Amino acid sequence: MKVFTRVALIGFGEVGQIIAADLKRINFPEIVAYDPLFEQRESGPSKALTARTAIAAPDPIAAVSNAELVISCVTAAQDIEAAKSVAPGLPQGAFYLDVNSVSPAMKQACARVINEAGGHYIEAAVMSPFGTKRIASPMLLGGAFADDFLERAQPIGFTGATAYSPSIGQASATKMCRSVIIKGMEALLTESLLTARHNGVEEAVL
Repeated sequence: MKVFTRVALIGFGEVGQIIAADLKRINFPEIVAYDPLFEQRESGPSKALTARTAIAAPDPIAAVSNAELVISCVTAAQDIEAAKSVAPGLPQGAFYLDVNSVSPAMKQACARVINEAGGHYIEAAVMSPFGTKRIASPMLLGGAFADDFLERAQPIGFTGATAYSPSIGQASATKMCRSVIIKGMEALLTESLLTARHNGVEEAVL
């Protein structure tokens, strides 16, 4: 079974740094990263390079030029720009894992950019805080290439990922619905506790 040996990280914030560190721990052969903040010596991504978990690339195209797997871990606002920035240099058949928390429509837009460039786009909806289980975080995967990705990615640590739907957008929609329920319950609990506290104070005053 063939596994990935060359990965490019687009975005080297918290998630990118965690993935790089976990891959480095298993002696992963080639980890390249690009982040526009590399140009700022005192930025978080620049300082993280001192750990030598990844090789810095000068631009997105250089970062992905030799990659078998590209992982997009940027801010939500930069999701489509990240896809567009690597598309001209994406190797044919390279897998592109989009772990960013964005809408189903945005995932579909990114998928079009990557697939039209000859890549294999995989939607990923991360279902827990990434810092807890790190590269093994639970993820719902979407797209026609999800199963092929899993076969090659599980041996390098993506053990919490599961293929969810062949259609792009379903995984992200599921995450959004779950977030509404969880955050709604948290808000309801907070309001209930504040009401109880307020009533307790009133009773004491009376």
